Amino acid sequence: MFRGLSAFPLTPFSDDGIDEAAFARLVRRLAAARVDSIGALGSTGSYAYLTRSERKRVAGLAVKNASGIPVIVGIGALRTRDVLALAEDAQALGASGVLLAPMSYQKLGDDEVFGLYATVANELSVPLCVYDNPATTRFEFSDELHARIARLPNVRSIKLPPVPAEPGAARARIDRLRALIPSHVTLGVSGDASAATGLNAGCDVWYSVIGGLFPGLALEITRAAQAGLAQEAQRLSERLQPLWELFARCGGSLRVVAAAAELRGLVRRPCLPLPLMAVDGPQRQQLAELLDRWGLQ
Repeated sequence: MFRGLSAFPLTPFSDDGIDEAAFARLVRRLAAARVDSIGALGSTGSYAYLTRSERKRVAGLAVKNASGIPVIVGIGALRTRDVLALAEDAQALGASGVLLAPMSYQKLGDDEVFGLYATVANELSVPLCVYDNPATTRFEFSDELHARIARLPNVRSIKLPPVPAEPGAARARIDRLRALIPSHVTLGVSGDASAATGLNAGCDVWYSVIGGLFPGLALEITRAAQAGLAQEAQRLSERLQPLWELFARCGGSLRVVAAAAELRGLVRRPCLPLPLMAVDGPQRQQLAELLDRWGLQ
């Protein structure tokens, strides 16, 4: 489950709330492509904008439509009490694993974050992936904190921020962290632009935004890296450089991927929870041209 391609779909919205039919279709696309796992309610899934009942419904739809593909459900929340409730929901609905980021309003310290993971890990009956995402949580994990958390029961993977762009530096980064954590804990790369570099540097899994919408594209890169075809994986990623640059200009991938889903008729417009908005204007036009050029549907 924590190897290969883990695809993270949008949670599309409509005027009436969550567009359940569109979400189910997105999950079925991923199942048909045979991704290695599906990440429901990650940052791309807008988990922080949903109520507990909405998240429960989305998690259930993901499991129901995944055709046996393992589903990893995001359980991040501001209070440990709420994280535990969300974990209970996810497990009861048949999630194969859970994903936890240290959400906060007040800035958290290392002991507080360790305490969160220790409390949750000891209550789980499914594996946990540590979500290291400083761009949204504003919390910076040290390698030493990762090492402490990785030794907790049920911790099985770490979802890392983008690795360094230079291959040697990326390899050194992964080797340094791998030396500190147990062998049963996998390392995953996020930040789609650095995925090929991370996989080639020794990451076990790509936690992918673009894979949640266009899984075939992400699987090509993943399978090339898994087969030891490092140059091919890098070539496939570099072909998408205009998309990676668009992600950077738009403050991240979410607004761009939402626009792509709208442009391809996979979701209604608008599909993000307000005040979030998909990219528009010249950037949307550029995206449309890229999708046409690459034949992405």
